[in-house]
Amino acid sequence: MQRRLEKDWELSIGPDTVRLFILKAKALSAAVNEDYADGAEHEVELDGESHVNHHHDGLAEESSENLTEEELRELINDLNVDEAAELIALAWVGRGDYDATEWADALAAARERANKRTAKYLLGMPLLADWLEEGLEAIGA
Repeated sequence: MQRRLEKDWELSIGPDTVRLFILKAKALSAAVNEDYADGAEHEVELDGESHVNHHHDGLAEESSENLTEEELRELINDLNVDEAAELIALAWVGRGDYDATEWADALAAARERANKRTAKYLLGMPLLADWLEEGLEAIGA
């Protein structure tokens, strides 16, 4: 029989807002993974006259990827200190650094960590979307 945890947390960041971050992080991750799967080298073929015969719309591709990252970075930077700390704590719970029963400890540690580089820190997490999803699920949000 699974014992339901008592809700000893109150989020100032809405679960729907976190889900938006998850969607943006997944889109960003998919763009990076497609680039790797695509052979990120983007080999250039030369024809018989040694002219570059490579049709690559790099600017359009890069701008769409950067737009997603920039949007996510701006969303994170727009959070207040409490919301940023909660986002970090959710990622830590999802990653397994803290258990859901240790939410208060995770949040306290995240508040110490939250600063102007929060976006860089979170965007540096390779599985950010998954960890946020698992964090929300762990705390029952």
